[in-house]
Amino acid sequence: MAAPQDVHVRICNQEIVKFDLEVKALIQDIRDCSGPLSALTELNTKVKEKFQQLRHRIQDLEQLAKEQDKESEKQLLLQEVENHKKQMLSNQTSWRKANLTCKIAIDNLEKAELLQGGDLLRQRKTTKESLAQTSSSITESLMGISRMMAQQVQQSEEAMQSLVTSSRTILDANEEFKSMSGTIQLGRKLITKYNRRELTDKLLIFLALALFLATVLYILKKRLFPFL
Repeated sequence: MAAPQDVHVRICNQEIVKFDLEVKALIQDIRDCSGPLSALTELNTKVKEKFQQLRHRIQDLEQLAKEQDKESEKQLLLQEVENHKKQMLSNQTSWRKANLTCKIAIDNLEKAELLQGGDLLRQRKTTKESLAQTSSSITESLMGISRMMAQQVQQSEEAMQSLVTSSRTILDANEEFKSMSGTIQLGRKLITKYNRRELTDKLLIFLALALFLATVLYILKKRLFPFL
């Protein structure tokens, strides 16, 4: 079972990916926007809100990383935070470029409208409808990618959890091996000591037996051959 902290990390990552994709979709809408300026302003307001949400979630992930007990997991999450920050900066650069492109396009369209009149207005309406359909299709594709990335994040987390469990098992086995090694060394010392003791006992028995035989021979000699 995943720890509550791991669940928070996964949810935070999923929301970061979701907000990142939503920002990208809105930036694409700005690129495709052909006016008026009020529409561009509305899109920029939405982008600012999404960036604010994205920034808060990245800060939450950074705080979760600092609260990790293991240094390896802490560094891994901090690296993810740095990647998210770099991606956010890249999105901000794309946002500025998209705004510049859109404003130039709006200015050009307004100039063309002054020159060409009503025909251009009808053409512009048709173009806007086409762009709206294209933008909707792109948004759906990006949301599909978001779901796929969320699944990949979950799979990566499960794989990391499996690696952590395997590492713990290896460490436990290593500790048990060290304990068995100490027991084997102690047994070896006891066997060596026992062998030495056995050799000493044999030598003492041999000396006692020799002394006994010498005593018996001495007594027999005195009894049988007292004149010797």
